[in-house]
Order: sequence, then structure tokens, then C-alpha cells
Amino acid sequence: MPEKVDYNRIMETEIASLGGKRPDLLLHSCCAPCTSSVLERLYPHFRIVLFYFNPNTHPREEYEKRGAELPKLLRASGMTDVEIIFGEYDQDVFFRAARGLEAEREGGARCGECFTLRLGETAKQAKKLGIERFCTTLTVSPHKNAGLINAIGSELGRNEGVSWLSSDFKKKNGYLRSIELSREYEIYRQCYCGCTFSLEAAKEH
Repeated sequence: MPEKVDYNRIMETEIASLGGKRPDLLLHSCCAPCTSSVLERLYPHFRIVLFYFNPNTHPREEYEKRGAELPKLLRASGMTDVEIIFGEYDQDVFFRAARGLEAEREGGARCGECFTLRLGETAKQAKKLGIERFCTTLTVSPHKNAGLINAIGSELGRNEGVSWLSSDFKKKNGYLRSIELSREYEIYRQCYCGCTFSLEAAKEH
């Protein structure tokens, strides 16, 4: 059985190697609640630009509602120097990526394609903006496979010539902290991941 990778330790080692410098980082944001505790950890070490790119989110009203919470989060946390870039919302892009995988369970192959879609666009944005590193808030969720996300991010970074910052933000009580901060800042916290398939799965439980 392969040795389990400690992505949190890898991230902490990279942060320690910065030597007090605060380089730029493009952070893919899935939603404000997940972003809250991730920003708390990364903001002291990086100049962060948030990239809200989630064409999987259904319906459009939900997508817009989640996006509108990000400026509120930055105001409440005092991190008002963090820029937000809103990517294009086109659900057809997601449905093309998920084609043939509609019957997959949550957390299965369809989710891998969704991660690839969102992180691929983030890597391209990082290259376009001249930002050396990129990362995602997705690993804060206990329902997401951090190993898979890091493998995808690392490969996409190599393809685009930008550096992937490894992470497992659920470590050190990151998920619990996101719940605490959501309550403190009165941030809307959704009850499903985002896509129409996860919405239907949530309705069944």
C-alpha cells in the first residue's frame, strides 16, 4: 500500500522556505465558507488573488448567491486588499466535462473531471496574470479527496508552467474553523457541493 502523502506538511515546508517574503498566489475559491479558514491560513504568507470559477454550480441563482458572499467575507475578515476575479459562468462547459459520468456517485469520476475543469482554468489564469503559484480551497472539505485534487493540480501546473501549492486544508481543524468563521461573519453556508447531481444527492439524504 503506497505511503500516504502529508500535503499539509508539504505546504508548510514551502511556506517556511519563503523566508518571510509574501509572493503572489492565485487561489481558486469554491465558496465563501471554505475560503474563510483557507484565507486565515494563507493570507499572512501570500498576496492573494481569489478566482471564483465554478461553472458546475446549479442553478445560476445559487452560483450568484455564493459569489456575492466573497466580498462580504473580505470585509468581515479585514482582508480588503484581496482582489476577486469572477470567471465566466457557463454550465455547458461543466456538462460537457461530465458527459457519460452522470450516473457516477458523488466523489467519483465525475468529480475528478470537475476538479480538472476548475483547476485547469485556474492554472491558465495564473499564467495569464503572471502569478507563479496557484491553489484551491477545495481540500478543506472532508468530502473531497485531497490526494486526487493535489495530483490534478500538480499536473495542470506543470502543463501551464506555474507552481501548484499543495494543501490539505481540512487538517488542523480547517473544516471546523470554516464553520466557526461562517457563523461569526454571518456568511451563507450551502447544503450541497454545487452541481445538479450533488443537489439531487443531498435531497435523498
